[in-house]
Amino acid sequence: MKSKLLIVTVCILSVVLMCNCKPQKKIAANYTFKTECMGVEQDGSQTLKSWGDGRNRADAIEQAYKNAVKDVLFTGISNGKSECNVKPVIFEVNAQERHEDYFNKFFADGGAYKEFVSEKDGSKYHTEVIKERKQSGSQEKYGVVVRVLRAELIAKMKADGILK
Repeated sequence: MKSKLLIVTVCILSVVLMCNCKPQKKIAANYTFKTECMGVEQDGSQTLKSWGDGRNRADAIEQAYKNAVKDVLFTGISNGKSECNVKPVIFEVNAQERHEDYFNKFFADGGAYKEFVSEKDGSKYHTEVIKERKQSGSQEKYGVVVRVLRAELIAKMKADGILK
């Protein structure tokens, strides 16, 4: 008799506790926007959604392009669809610091990185831009959907002596 009473009490307590659970209403403010894979084309290029911060829209979009190429080169793409190549192009530890002069020119405003980024449909005239809410201060955040030409990027790194 005591065991039945104990079971009924536990069931009633668990139902009461479950009814008091509420879904989380706030989303953390410190969410980090990471580059995510949206797909891989037949030529090996990767379609990515990348985010960038800047003082205005143009600056933030250019930073998003740079972030997409940097992630393919140095960190690999681990978020989004699993069909993207998660391995970075350059495996060398601290490659960006070792070849600092080269990568400073490569990622300069209007630098060579732009040759390896195109819009998601391959055109230069269509950009899918996603606006996120304004950051604190004067910074704005924008996301772009771009195609990174991975095979051409590997060929460029081999030709310039970064990859062996």
